[in-house]
Amino acid sequence: MAARVPAAADLTPHRSPPLTASHRRRLGKSAVHEPLRVAPRTPRRPEGSNKIICRAAEVQGSGGSNRRRKPLRQGAVSARLPVPDHIPRPPYVGTDRLPDVCPDRQMHDGESIMRMLDACELAARVLQHAGTLVKPSVTTDEIDRAVHQMIVDAGAYPSPLGYGGFPKSVCTSVNECTCHGIPDSRALQDGDIINIDVTVYLNGYHGDTSRTYLCGEVDEPTKQLVKVTEECMMRGISACRHGASFKEIGQRISEHAGKYGYGIDPFVGHGVGRIFHCEPIIWHTYNYEPGFMVAGQTFTIEPTLSMGSTQCVPWDDGWTAVAVDGSLSAQFEHTVLVTRDGAEILTEYP
Repeated sequence: MAARVPAAADLTPHRSPPLTASHRRRLGKSAVHEPLRVAPRTPRRPEGSNKIICRAAEVQGSGGSNRRRKPLRQGAVSARLPVPDHIPRPPYVGTDRLPDVCPDRQMHDGESIMRMLDACELAARVLQHAGTLVKPSVTTDEIDRAVHQMIVDAGAYPSPLGYGGFPKSVCTSVNECTCHGIPDSRALQDGDIINIDVTVYLNGYHGDTSRTYLCGEVDEPTKQLVKVTEECMMRGISACRHGASFKEIGQRISEHAGKYGYGIDPFVGHGVGRIFHCEPIIWHTYNYEPGFMVAGQTFTIEPTLSMGSTQCVPWDDGWTAVAVDGSLSAQFEHTVLVTRDGAEILTEYP
């Protein structure tokens, strides 16, 4: 489940309903009443800026494309699914307020790595199963129900459920939905693409992964977008090793995406482990962020590429972000563990 980081200088007034944001470090849990904008390509976290956006917000970007299908419309959202009482909940469950994002980086010893691996392996299996359901006429609500059932059957909790009020157990982002789509009654159509973002909470640890799937017969330009997005994620992962600079991840992703003229949406990766969202923040664009990777850290790399504009508009659910020009987006995500000589992908499906 991706995050967004705004630059403080880019906050501007807005008359639309308030958007809610999560908060880094010592900030409280109140809503923001303005859209949050991120300068493209060279995002920099200025001194005093300490908010991570985990909900839909308006984002400044460039580029455009012609809409080739009917625009995405909201369907009916069913009630939250129950979780058996014996399954442990993450600390944020029970409140609709977004939790603070922990400034501590997730470091692991041998025992915690094994627990982290268990959570990530479950997330990978659930995602693989969810992908087999992607067919024309299947609704995203049906996918949510299948994901929910598989997670609770394994004795785990679906991490998105109740996170800051998110009403479902998985994120399903279709076509021009950039991120954080809420499963609903809309049926998938031939030619759609859908990102399914699964996070599970098992034995006190979160495992987080996502993938974009093709639905039916998809045109070649769209297939290329999906293929290049996955390549960008893998190039970002290839930058990971003990002592490497975090900014190298964004550089490698940007270089590859730029070869095809794709925009990079300003959602970011994040530390993950006992905490769902924590430091470090992982930029997927060129950036000047300081900091170096340390063996034993876990975080997500999850670039989102667009065929057109990276400017998004929020739906009134406070979560769903869609491209303002209707252009398609694709996203891939893995949770990785930094090692002395590289990185281990914890959410890789066998």
